[in-house]
Amino acid sequence: MIKKLFVVLFLAGLAVGAYIAYPYIRLYLLAYKPNTSFTEEKKTLFIPSNSTEQDVYDILANGYVSDIKKLKFVGSRMNYAGSKVLAGKYILNQGMSNKDIITELRGGFGRKEVNITFNTIRIKKELCKQLAENIEATDEQICTLLNDEQFTSKYGFNKETILTMFIPNTYRMQWNTSAEEVMQRMADEYKQFWNEERKQKAKNLGLSQSKVAVLASIVQAEQSRHRDEQPRIAGLYLNRLRVGMPLQSDPTLIFAMGDFTINRVLNKDKEIESPYNTYKYAGLPPGPINLPEISALDAVLNAEKNNYIYMCAKPDFSGYHNFAANYAQHLIYAKEYSRALDKRNIKR
Repeated sequence: MIKKLFVVLFLAGLAVGAYIAYPYIRLYLLAYKPNTSFTEEKKTLFIPSNSTEQDVYDILANGYVSDIKKLKFVGSRMNYAGSKVLAGKYILNQGMSNKDIITELRGGFGRKEVNITFNTIRIKKELCKQLAENIEATDEQICTLLNDEQFTSKYGFNKETILTMFIPNTYRMQWNTSAEEVMQRMADEYKQFWNEERKQKAKNLGLSQSKVAVLASIVQAEQSRHRDEQPRIAGLYLNRLRVGMPLQSDPTLIFAMGDFTINRVLNKDKEIESPYNTYKYAGLPPGPINLPEISALDAVLNAEKNNYIYMCAKPDFSGYHNFAANYAQHLIYAKEYSRALDKRNIKR
C-alpha cells in the first residue's frame, strides 16, 4: 500500500513539475528557434523615430519574421517594452532566433551607424540631397533649416554663408539623426577644423573663416584636378583682393548663371547682374560657389607668396594654368588658349 502511494505521489510530482516547467521549456524552445523569412544573408531594418513596440512588430511581420506571434511571445518574456524601443538602423542575419532578434532590438543594442559623405557640392539642394541619402531626416527638412535666417544665425552664419560651415568629409551618425542634429554635428566638426592655428592664419590674411571658405571655393572651382597648383592660385587671388582688383573668376559667373555644363565663358556673360559676377563687382561674392575641400581651405591659409595677377588655362588641356604678372603676357596666354578652344570647336 505504501509502495503504491509512493508511486502515485511520484507520478503526481512529475505531473506537477512538468506543468510548472512547461512554460519555461516552451519559452526556451521558442527563444532559440530560427524565425526569419528572408532569403538574403543579411537584411537591413529601419525603425523610424517615435515607433512603438507594436510598430516594430508590424515592420518585422512584413518581410523579416516568419511567425510574428512567437516573436511577440518571446519579446514579452524578455521585457521588450515600448519604452525600450530605439529608432535606428539594424542588421538582421538569416536564421536568427527569436531571442537573437529581440536582443538585437532591445535598448538599441544592435543599432548600426551610417556613413554621411558629401562632396562636389555646388548648391544647397545638392547638399541636402546627399545629407539625406542615408539618414531619416529628409532633404526638405534640411534645406528648410539652411534657408532659415533665424536658424543659421544661431551658428553665426546667414543664408549665403551657412554652407561654409560644412567641411566635406565622411561622418558617422545614427540613421535616425534629425535635421537639427545634423546641423549641430556639422557645427561641432567646423569648430574642430578651425583650430587656433588655422584661425590665426586667417587673421593674418585679413579674412574671416567664412571668407577663407568663399575664396577656397573659387580656388577649388578653378583647380580641382591638380591640388598642387591650388596655393599658387590662392596667392594670385589674394593679390587681387589686396589691390582692390576684381577677381574676374569664370566659375563665379557659371555659378551665377546656374548652368554648370558651360565650358567657355563669353564676354556677354560678364554683363549679367549678380553679386556672384566677380567681373562686375570687386571683392569676394556673398557666399561659396561650392563646398571647398580641406585641401582648398588649407591652400588659401597657406597661399603661395607670388606676384601673379593673371592666369589662363594651358592650351594643352592638362588642367594646369599659365600665370602672369602683367597683362601683356596674359594676353599671349589667353590667345593661345582661345585658339585651342576654337580648334576643338568648344563654343560654350
